[in-house]
Amino acid sequence: MILAIDQGTTGTTCFVYDSDFEPIGRAYREFRQHFPRPGWVEHDLGELWSVTHAVAGEALADAGVRPGELQAVGIANQRETVCVWDPSTGEPLHRAIVWQDRRTAPLCEQLRAKGHEPLIRARTGLVLDPYFSATKIRWLLDHVPGLRERARDGRAAFGTIDSWLIFKLTGRHLTDASNASRTLLYDICTGLWGQELLALFDIPVRALPEVRPSAGVFAQTLPDALHGHAVPLAGVAGDQQAALFGQACIDPGLGKNTYGTGSFVLLNTGFSPPPPAPGLLSTVAWRIGSSTTYALEASIFATGAAVQWLRDGLAIIEHASDTEALAASLQSNDGVYFVPALTGLGSPHWDPHARGTIAGLTRGTTRAHLARATLEAIAYQTRDAVRAMESASGQIFAELRVDGGASANAWLMQFQADILGIPVVLGATSEATALGAAHLAGVGAGLCTISDVASSWHERCRYEPCMSTDERLALLDGWADALARARSR
Repeated sequence: MILAIDQGTTGTTCFVYDSDFEPIGRAYREFRQHFPRPGWVEHDLGELWSVTHAVAGEALADAGVRPGELQAVGIANQRETVCVWDPSTGEPLHRAIVWQDRRTAPLCEQLRAKGHEPLIRARTGLVLDPYFSATKIRWLLDHVPGLRERARDGRAAFGTIDSWLIFKLTGRHLTDASNASRTLLYDICTGLWGQELLALFDIPVRALPEVRPSAGVFAQTLPDALHGHAVPLAGVAGDQQAALFGQACIDPGLGKNTYGTGSFVLLNTGFSPPPPAPGLLSTVAWRIGSSTTYALEASIFATGAAVQWLRDGLAIIEHASDTEALAASLQSNDGVYFVPALTGLGSPHWDPHARGTIAGLTRGTTRAHLARATLEAIAYQTRDAVRAMESASGQIFAELRVDGGASANAWLMQFQADILGIPVVLGATSEATALGAAHLAGVGAGLCTISDVASSWHERCRYEPCMSTDERLALLDGWADALARARSR
């Protein structure tokens, strides 16, 4: 049996999987989001750990797992979020700065104006954006009294969320290659923290974790940290890379989209880093042994977050699932488009100054139009990302494997297939992130092989495109016009 910890942006889910990778135990809890200033997003590390610890115990209890029966643990985590703590006491030295946080936009602009982005792009495959970790670490070093001295003396440990959980579970300061590749500090070609990058951001390497393969034994869990279980922590990956593995996109040319707070399209590109492409990210998918698999990624910032805004900001729906019936109640969008640039635009546009825009409103516009426009926007943004990836890689998606919360929305999945013009395929589980963490832990602990992972994937549902080409092109023209209105340039 394997425990998979899926630590997300708003909550933690834990699953226990049996030898057939079927879930036999589950638990979930949310934790608080902190917004100290507009554009700032933080998590309390103590609360995040206490929630994760509790949920792991609840999942183990739900599965009836006793000490001695658990065989491995895997972690998938929200990426780019930065943590800092005292390695001697384990006490957090500041709240975590979350991936959504935009406070370092001025620093990014300064570095870009000085011509540093080409170096960053070539070494890391990423763009210079507040989304990633390095500028968050730099902000903490510059603004928390005494922290720079502590970091240089080995009295402060920085890491992404996986590192914090690994430390709490095992007492070790470690990360994996997929999470390291999201920091702006890791050279994806050499597989090492980049000296030029560390110097550019003025971050001491002593404060960063040791980078390990994504599958392999990191350390044994401390019994007190895992409800009496001392087992190998054997798999770690950022949530989107874990979902790619969980969707069994093991071979080059296979890709997936995970619909969550944002949406993330990843395409397996094989064992060589893909050249940086406009609007896309090159990233480590996973490292197993000495072999690194790479991916192209498109990061879309607001998809599920846009539906949440309808619910919490406008209060025009009670539940996210309400959007399906509302969208289906209309024969067309009647020219209403919503560009959900609520925190700027991600791939393939990378426009942090874009703003959310609703176009085509009339006196006849209803909440159903806004719900439909929001779901359509999710599909349009995914289509833009897929086309950019195809152009960059020369590989054409034969199908798009999907997971995440919105994959349960049948109207959206059909519209996604229609606007892409290719099948959209759901696997046997929508919880591909947790499954990927379990699969990595299984491979890392020697409980299964990569071939077992590939052969275990099964299709649950397939949506075939049925929209005419003329209708598709007309809708895309309307989207392009609305997108131009939202852009800052």
